Amino acid sequence: MTFNGNWKIERNEDYEKFMEKMGINMVKRKLASHDNLKITLEQTGDKFHVKETSAFRTLEIDFTLGVTFEYSLADGTELSGSWTMEGDMLKGVFNRKDNGKPLTTTRIIQGDELIQSYNYEGVDAKRIFKKY
Repeated sequence: MTFNGNWKIERNEDYEKFMEKMGINMVKRKLASHDNLKITLEQTGDKFHVKETSAFRTLEIDFTLGVTFEYSLADGTELSGSWTMEGDMLKGVFNRKDNGKPLTTTRIIQGDELIQSYNYEGVDAKRIFKKY
């Protein structure tokens, strides 16, 4: 499937501003901006297996499109939500458990890049990955 593969972070756009809006402290923001994140995506029909490996943690999650699940960000922020497919785009709509505010994430392939976009309270950011 389109998203299948191993992806390594190449660059960020406004990621630190996004993390600040999320309430992540400055030290964690600086570290997260240089986390060397690698993502492995495996899609089988409407089921996904995702492995995230960074300088801070390794996490494996399984989800099915349209089915709500729990997820914890690297800083400990807990979310609940689901992913759907909108055309060629994966769209995740999650709510923070601590304040109920929505966090929207999208993943799309453009050329040889995986672009992961975030929106939280009007602040947009992107993390761009290359296949390796």
